[in-house]
Order: sequence, then structure tokens, then C-alpha cells
Amino acid sequence: MNTFDKALAAAHTPLTRSAPEILQLNIGKLCNLTCVHCHVNAGPKRKEIMDRQTVDRILEWFEKTDIPTLDLTGGTPEMIPDFRYLVESVKNFKKPRTVMTRLNATIIEEPGYEWIPAFHAKHKITIIASMPCYSPDNVNEQRGEGVFDASISAFQKLNAVGYGRDPELEINFVYNPNGALLPPEQKGLEEDYKIEMKEHFDIDFNSLYCIANMAISRFSSYLKRNKQLEEYNQLLRESFNPTTVDGLMCRNTINASWLGEVFDCDFNQMLKMGIKNGEDVLHVWDIDPATYQNIPIQTANHCFGCTAGSGSSCGGSLT
Repeated sequence: MNTFDKALAAAHTPLTRSAPEILQLNIGKLCNLTCVHCHVNAGPKRKEIMDRQTVDRILEWFEKTDIPTLDLTGGTPEMIPDFRYLVESVKNFKKPRTVMTRLNATIIEEPGYEWIPAFHAKHKITIIASMPCYSPDNVNEQRGEGVFDASISAFQKLNAVGYGRDPELEINFVYNPNGALLPPEQKGLEEDYKIEMKEHFDIDFNSLYCIANMAISRFSSYLKRNKQLEEYNQLLRESFNPTTVDGLMCRNTINASWLGEVFDCDFNQMLKMGIKNGEDVLHVWDIDPATYQNIPIQTANHCFGCTAGSGSSCGGSLT
């Protein structure tokens, strides 16, 4: 039963689209890490990656639109063979676009990926990077042994080329709770992060985004093993905050998979809740941006994860 729709109705808060402002591409599930909280089930052995033909079809469509921002996610987007080709193509559009990448910073420490800091700085890519805590134990528990030290080294290299220090090179950190908890208040935690990262590691960053863990895929399995799944889902339902609805990412974002199939968000994508075009899932290149906002948003009970407490989006808290 979709109790999320009932919660919206009871709060007299309709969920409708606005004009598309972000094209978010999940360009593959390949990743050098296997994180406990990952809603994608990403990992080193995943084979799902966007091929050149799909990249080209999306580029041709995207260039004709007025959508200002490209948001690249995964997996680790930089591990996809056509990552640099995709970014360079978008940066060569006649109409300027903002390009964002959801960077797993530890990839910079892997052989063959030393190019990332210089490439990202050259193309002024906005970086959003996971840093679940300024404590090594918490980070390593959530993301794997050695991840904290690798992340610190990577962030220092990004700072060295200007990220977090040059106004044109923006790097934002992402905080995910370590377990079945809601994120804390974002502004206060950001202040703590900035003090700790600067004092201990001389690391600078722009903003901290607090994002709730979604009880799907690998994190759902983790909760089941620890007999916390229903408890966590109940917490999300009881923490429903209708004032977050206007800021939900599904309202202004077109999300697409490595195959170019369209979804309301990355979570719906992992649950295979695609937007239909007749019997088939809609593809990016079939979208008319002028009428896309008339398509209803698909919801289910996992949507409580984005509307609980202060809310959660790809850009952090909503209130």
C-alpha cells in the first residue's frame, strides 16, 4: 500500500513537476568501493555502464534543450570509459552548462585515475563527494577499511588544484548517517566539519549536504540483517514533513539510467519504477521538455526517506 500518497493528501500537499532544471545521468554501477549504505548496489564487479552510442544520443538531445545542469552519478562516474568524452562534449556546447559529478574521491588514489583533479579543475566541474564523518572509524565502518585515509589524501590533492579555495572550483561533501538514523541539522554539522577538516588536515570545502539513507538495495539488506528495517521505515513515516515537498528533486530533475531510460529519481531507478511511453520505459531522447512536467510523478513508501525531518535531496536538507 502506498501510504506516502495518503500522507500527501492528508497534508493537502500535491506533488507536481516544475520545468526541468537538472539532467541527472546514472552512467554506471561500476565502483571501486562496496559501501553499506549504497542504494545502487554499486561495486567493482558491476558491468552496467553507459556506452558511446547512448552517450551520443543523450548529448544530441541535451544540447537542444535549455536544461542548465548535468549531474553525473553512479557508481563512480569517472570509471566509465566515456566520462571525459561526455564532459568535454557538454563543455563544448554553444550554450554553457554546469556539470556536476558525484565523485567517490578514493578513486583518485587508484592507479590510472591520477588525471581526475587536473581534468575536473580544467573543466570547472562541480564536485559532490561522500565524506560520512570527520572520524576515521565511522567512515571506514560505512565505506570500508582505509577509505578515510584515501579520502583525505584525495581531498588534499583537489584542494591543491583549487577546489574549495578558488571561487570557480566548488567541492561539497555529503554526510550520510551511519545506521538507521535521520541526518542531524545540516548547518551545525557543516560548521563542525569545517573546523575539524581544516584543523586536522588543512582541507577546505564549500558546503556539507546531509542526505538520508534510503531503505532500498544494499542498505535495506543491511537493515534486515540487523532487524532494523521496520523500525527505520516507521521512523521515516512518523517524521514526514510536508514543508519539504516543494524542494524534492523529482520536481525539477530528469533522471536517466546507463541505458538512457527515464525515472523520477535515482531511487525509483533502482526500484525499476520507470516512466512509461506506452508499454516501454521512456528514453531521454524521446522527452519533450516543454510537456515533460505534465507527466505525473511516481511515488511509493520509500519516498518518506526524502520527506522525513529536514528532508533529503541530492543537494542536502530541504528546510
